[in-house]
Order: sequence, then structure tokens, then C-alpha cells
Amino acid sequence: MSAIDSTSRMQDEPPRSRLRAETPPAHYWRRWAGDAVAEDAELPGAGEPVEMTAPTPTPVSVAPTTPAAPSAPTASDAGTPPPPVDPESPYRVMIVEDDRGQALFAQSVLHGAGMQAEVQMQSDGVLDAIRRFHPDLVLMDLHMPGKDGMSLTMLIRQQPEYLHLPIVFLTGDPDPERQFEVLESGADDFLNKPIRPRHLIAAVSNRILRARQRQQALPRATVNTETGLPTRTFVLQHLTDSLQRGAGGGLFFVEVSSALSLRERYGYAVFEHLMNQAGRQLAAAASPHPVARLNDNSFLMLADAVDEGTLAPLAQQLRDGLTAHDFQARANEPLKLRGSVGYTALSLGFPDAGSALEATERAVLQARLKTESVAAYEPAQVDEDAPSISLEDGQFELAYQPIVAVAGSDQAQYQVLLRMRQPDGSLLPASQVIPAAESAGGISQIDHWVLEHALYVLAERQAEGPSLRLFVSQSPRSLARDSHAQWLLDALRARGIEGTSLVIDLRLADALIHTVTLRQFCQQLMPAGVQFCLSQFEPGTEADALLTQLPLGFVRVSSKYASAHADPVLRDQLRGVIDAAHRQGLQVIGQQIEDPQAAAAMWMGGVDFIQGNLVQAVGSELGFDFHNAVL
Repeated sequence: MSAIDSTSRMQDEPPRSRLRAETPPAHYWRRWAGDAVAEDAELPGAGEPVEMTAPTPTPVSVAPTTPAAPSAPTASDAGTPPPPVDPESPYRVMIVEDDRGQALFAQSVLHGAGMQAEVQMQSDGVLDAIRRFHPDLVLMDLHMPGKDGMSLTMLIRQQPEYLHLPIVFLTGDPDPERQFEVLESGADDFLNKPIRPRHLIAAVSNRILRARQRQQALPRATVNTETGLPTRTFVLQHLTDSLQRGAGGGLFFVEVSSALSLRERYGYAVFEHLMNQAGRQLAAAASPHPVARLNDNSFLMLADAVDEGTLAPLAQQLRDGLTAHDFQARANEPLKLRGSVGYTALSLGFPDAGSALEATERAVLQARLKTESVAAYEPAQVDEDAPSISLEDGQFELAYQPIVAVAGSDQAQYQVLLRMRQPDGSLLPASQVIPAAESAGGISQIDHWVLEHALYVLAERQAEGPSLRLFVSQSPRSLARDSHAQWLLDALRARGIEGTSLVIDLRLADALIHTVTLRQFCQQLMPAGVQFCLSQFEPGTEADALLTQLPLGFVRVSSKYASAHADPVLRDQLRGVIDAAHRQGLQVIGQQIEDPQAAAAMWMGGVDFIQGNLVQAVGSELGFDFHNAVL
């Protein structure tokens, strides 16, 4: 009921009846308390719906009613999470209502139940009032002059520190669609007018109790103040603890589709706003399980200690929570987001959180290809007929192949290749050694050995004078280790090696799965000048996006393009890849070039470097003459 309707009604009523409506009986709230005496039930009107239309007697505390210009939050206020709440302290409720009679009535009801309630009657001052009062819950009227309740709710939800502040609407609007819109705006619940005071107290109390319990279970230090979600570190630590306890359950990887095109269309600020909205929707769909934002367009959800039979429905629930929602990119411009969900059961025996995360990333790659956009991780089957490789009996060696500029250059650069010499003298290539090492859990030690020897070569060559650049492949499992990046930075500094002389090779198949891990590693090494190359590149929607998502300097195209001279389709595709890379300022390497025709096709396509047996076969020496090389 509006303020005008309420005033008109009271003016039409005789003074005695108005007094009876405005003045509740003494101690009227006691009938809703748990220890109420029996005679309270005999109070007039007990248990009947109450029209919230008239003011209660003073004393009450009300925010100023004179309009004030909205003030910008101070540096000490903006973005600051509310202070920790004592679980035993009185509940605090902010009542946002422009009808003074209804606002004061609700305030008296809540005061009578032992809560602290403050009224805010001006929509322009709501944010400032929330920052000052630190409420446990906001009780909001739907229809208000200026900003209506839904607009205010969206404004509150844009503040990261208030993403999880309970907001409950009071509405007399019977339209179910309108009530749905209320929830879509970010509200937690709505209460229909007229409302029984007892119902009001119960609804508010239950909401605040759950919010405080959640706050206790999730300390503020574990919340990302930019997103309002738990931090990635918190969820991964929780995952580690669950794996150690054998708690079971599942891990879910949610990827929002078309992130690159969304950012290009709307810009960074709107994109971030959309992803924050997506995070809130996923958190609501996942509740009570924690959801963390992993990177620009992906989220992680951990549901430990749940029955594995519920994992598939949970994955679908996450997908629907994202895709069924209307997001707001700009004013009056609704937008639907699409997403893929990959998940894994934790009972598969993952040794650490990184392995479980890798499994969900592999699953989401499969989910992209499925109509339902949901896929479960399925462990690879072991080939019993495959020849076994003993890592203990072999001896690791490094081999080198020159990477030559087609336009000529004095820069000496080689790809570093791993070999393992068997007891019988035969050499096994990396394509056989790496899978065996990954299965045996020894890939990190091998990567460290390769990088250590490459740094030794760089330091030795640097002391002699001529510049040298080495391309060194590393496994994503090694790059995911927190200590690996710091060790490499320390080693470069201690040996006086220019970071630009080292290029880390990232295989496309690995980069598609481990984008988050690889980007974090790259960002740690970039200040030192270390460069990165995306290898075995083939075009595709997700692969093309990596050219902008990772801080690359080089792209090595797939070996299949070595035959582009004999296949017009491959030749056109190769030109498209090279053009796309050049537009991003990247240099392109053609590999496995075995004959002049292949080299000519690469040259005509615009490639920057070539490597292969036409230039020089793989060898154990660094003796190629780059100065006099003629292609």
C-alpha cells in the first residue's frame, strides 16, 4: 500500500478506531516469543494478519527523512567487508520503506523480538546506510519512488562486499511473474503483504541465522572481495583436505562460453560485471557447496561428502543455474550465457588437488562437444600391450635442432629435445619417455633436470659471448607446482642469464586443458623476460582464443602443415593461422620441414622460422652456422 493510500485511509477513520489500529497492546510481541505466557494468546487480534499501515508509538530510530544528495563512499568505506559479527549479538535489520507507517510498524515488531532495526526511507541513501549500520539483512519494499526495490537490489549486489547480504522483499503484488523478477534481481526471498508479525519474525530470524552460520563456516579472510566468492586458494585447500580424509564427493569445473567475444563486444568492465553475476548465479545453484572463480570465465565448485549418485544432477543444476538466467550486460539489454560443466568423482584416488583439477578440465573439454554441455571425467585405460619403459635403467640426454629465420638472422636458437638412452644403446624419443614418466609420477623431476641442464648451457654460452636462445618443453604438472616458477626465477638471477634467452614450450593440447595454470606461471616469469611458445598449433575456436589469453611470443604450427604444399586446403589453413598470429604480434615457426617444396610453402605462407631435417637434423651439438644459413 502506498503512503498516499495509507494517509487517505487513516483520515477517513474516526479518531478512536485509528488509535486502536496505531497502538498495539502493551507487550504485544510477547505472544511470538518462545517463552510467552498463556494469557498472551487471549490478546485481541492474536494470530490474525496485520495490515502494515500505521505507525507505532515512539520511541523509534529512523534515518533522516529529508532528501540528501547521494555521497560517494569514503576510502575507508568503499569495498570494505563488514566487520566480523559476534554470533551472540542481536540481529540487525535495515528496513528500506518509503511508507513511514509500514516502516515503523515493522521496526516495532522486530524490536519486540529483540532485534536491532533501522529504517531508511530514501532510496538514494541506502548504500551509505548499509555501510554505516552493517545489517545482517535488508527488508526491502518493492515499490518505492526513485529507485524501486529491484534497482536498489541490483545496486547493492554490484558491491562485492554485499554479494551475500540477505535481501528480503515485502510485496503486495500477487503477480507470480513479478515475484520471479524479484528473485532474478538478486533478492533471496519475498514476503507477501499482509503478513503476520510472527511470520515476519520467523522469516527474518531464519535468514539471518543461516547467513551467520555461513559466515562462521567461511571466514572473511577466505572471501575474494572483488567477487564475493570464496577464494581459489580456499577451495583448493578444502579439496586437499577432502582428498586426505577420503571424504568422497565431487569436483566441478564450470566454463562460461564465448568469453573472448563477450569481452570484445562489451569491454572489460561490463565483462567483469557479467562474470560476477555468473558467479552469484552459480553460487546460488551450488549452495551450500563453495564456488570459486578460477580465471576470467571459469569457476570451481567442490561438493565433498555427497553421494556420487548426485554428481550428475549437481552438474546439470550448475549448468541450468547459469543458462536459465537472464543477465544484464547493459540497461534494458538482457543476455543469456552458455556454459559447459566437467566434473569428477573424488573417489578415483587423486594424489593431490592439482590432479583432480586437471581431471575436471579434461572433462570440460568433452563437455564442450556434447549437446547437454555436461561431461564426467573418465580415467584413461591402460594399454596392457604397450611396451614398458624402465626410467631407472635408462640415461637421459639432451638433443638440439636449430630454428632458423627465413629472412636471415645471427640469432642462434635451438629447440631442446629429450632423449633416453637404453641399456642396449638405442635412443627413445620424448614421445615415448614423457607418457611413461607421467604414469610413474616422475615428470616433474625430469622437467627439472631438462631445465637445469638448459640453464647450464645458456650460462656457459653467455660467458663465451654469442647470444643463444633455447626453446624448452615443460609439462603443465610441473608448471603447476608453486615452487617451480620461483626456482626458475632464482636460477636465472643467480647465474646472470638473460630471461629472453629462454622460451618455454607449451603444447596446445596441454594449454587447452591447463589454461589457468599456464597463465599464472607465465605471469610470474614475464617480468624476468622469459618468453613462451604455443606448440603443435591448429586453428579452432578455443585454440584461437589462447593466442590472446596467454602471453605468447611464438607459435609453432602443427607438423601436419609440413605437407601444405601438396594440399590446397592445408595451405589456405596455414595462411590463416599465420595471419592470425601476426595480428597478435606473434612469430610463427614451421616444423618438420624435410624438403624444399615444404620450405617454399612455409615461406609463401609468411612463416618467420623453420626447423627440420632440411635445415639440420637433430644432434647433440650447438654448431649450426646461423650467419651463413641460406634457405
